[in-house]
Amino acid sequence: MLVKGKGVGCMWYGIGNTGLPNPASAFVEVHSDGTATLLAGCAEIGQGSDTVLAQITAETLGITYDKVNVISGDTGVTPEGGATSASRQTYISGNAAYFAALEAKENIVSVASEILDCHEDEVILSENMAYNINDSANKISYPEVMLGLKNKGLLALGKGQFNPNASALGENMQGIPYATYAFATHIAEVTVNTDTGEVTVNKIVAAHDVGTAINHQNVEAQIEGGTLMGYGYALTEEVKVKEGHVENPDFNNYIIATAQDMPDIYPIIVEAYSEEGPYGAKGVGEPALIPAAPAILNAVYDAIGIRFYELPLTAEKVLAAIGAKQGK
Repeated sequence: MLVKGKGVGCMWYGIGNTGLPNPASAFVEVHSDGTATLLAGCAEIGQGSDTVLAQITAETLGITYDKVNVISGDTGVTPEGGATSASRQTYISGNAAYFAALEAKENIVSVASEILDCHEDEVILSENMAYNINDSANKISYPEVMLGLKNKGLLALGKGQFNPNASALGENMQGIPYATYAFATHIAEVTVNTDTGEVTVNKIVAAHDVGTAINHQNVEAQIEGGTLMGYGYALTEEVKVKEGHVENPDFNNYIIATAQDMPDIYPIIVEAYSEEGPYGAKGVGEPALIPAAPAILNAVYDAIGIRFYELPLTAEKVLAAIGAKQGK
């Protein structure tokens, strides 16, 4: 018999290393043609950090995204960025890039105000142009501004660093382990086959507070990928160890979820502005994983009325529990 159930999983997660300093830094240089180079120690491992750092830099300088060249994770030339872990890089390296771009922007705004004959507070940098906020027709191109810097012997260089306002916990376990937190709720719908014990995840609705979503497509992809990882944690992935040796050290016997196993996932991006994050951003890497497994297990409980406390929830375990409940 096929039985459906729904379950909810909620989480909160601290962004960055727990109660420890975990700074990052960055350098920005704007060139004569209006392009910019960002040097950041942040390691791009497929999570999209190069894209996000380029967007933050471009937004701060008032140039388009395609004008930013990112050099990241190169120990020969880039400054310290810290580990790509703890869902921290958008928040911490993003802030470092933001502050570096702000410093590089100072000379640009100063020279642009002279050329536009207005106060520095009236200069707007946007879409590779500089213009007077009170007279949008009074504008010049970025290369023209950079030529003005060159004529004055000035450069547009910036350095930035950021370390979250966190502290270690004291003897009474009080302190500030994280400067900002992410929040999420997943709702899962499953179908349980009571004859075979097989659990099928039909759909998951995943709502995540990410602060400001710097790149909506990246955030949705993180949510979908993390949710699928949670699916694997709940139903298929198990490291089998005997006498200190891993018995299934390859993907023939350690079963990860694939695209074919992907349920329908509906990501919901909740943008609750973070005061410390770059343009209000937090992190979303690990938060996308955490609520999926409890949501699935709660849905199984809703379907068959049995609680499970050991993962992965294999068909054999489900069938045995159903049999025990029925006295078989």
